[in-house]
Amino acid sequence: MTQHTLFVAWQDQARSRRWFPIGRLDVEEPGPLYRFRYTRGASQAHDLAGFAPLPDFPQFQRRYEASELFPLFQNRVMGATRPDFDEYLKQLGLGPDHQNPLEILSVSGGRRITDELEVFPKLQRQPDGSFQCRFFLHGASHTSAAAQERLKELTAGDRLTVALELTNPETGFAVQIQSADYFMLGWAPRYLVADLARAIAASPRKFEANVVRLNPSPAPSRQRLLVEFRGFWPADREPMSTEEFAPLVA
Repeated sequence: MTQHTLFVAWQDQARSRRWFPIGRLDVEEPGPLYRFRYTRGASQAHDLAGFAPLPDFPQFQRRYEASELFPLFQNRVMGATRPDFDEYLKQLGLGPDHQNPLEILSVSGGRRITDELEVFPKLQRQPDGSFQCRFFLHGASHTSAAAQERLKELTAGDRLTVALELTNPETGFAVQIQSADYFMLGWAPRYLVADLARAIAASPRKFEANVVRLNPSPAPSRQRLLVEFRGFWPADREPMSTEEFAPLVA
């Protein structure tokens, strides 16, 4: 049996701008069987920012199961019959043979203008301790004009610099993404920061980041720069194993 895991993050847009991992989607194959549960991050979001259960999943203390992908997730993937579907896959750095909704959501994040949710895959530690992840750059519109111009010059394969930021005015702690010539381009998603920072601290000379794809306008600004990060985790640690990622029910 094979299991794939995606998490759902919710942003407190009204006050702190903080991201909380609030839900977990596990997919068991063959079958498939889809299982959604809230995580302890949902309790934190409720207590600190007033997060309420999602309409599709109205009870925190319940396990939801289905034989088909829940609409909350399916509705965040462009239909394959759309004339611009191939271009959509290209913007995500995926080929025409990568049409699985879970694979698409793992890269696209499933962002919609109408809510504060984002989907991301569980980081997988390989037997040698290595892992890799892809994400779209966050916060590019909050950087300098010079940095935004530099971003437009990037091409696939360009090396990027990663730096820990300890005094971010919004989040306190953040992971900066910079060009090789040190223009501060934006940030890694907030919900990945703790795990990326632990990997950087554990293996400070064994991580790297590169440009996968730059999507020029009119692509959505939140899908402008696709980044791939590669690093290592120590043998006694597992990514995304902290309390906020743990499900509320078994």
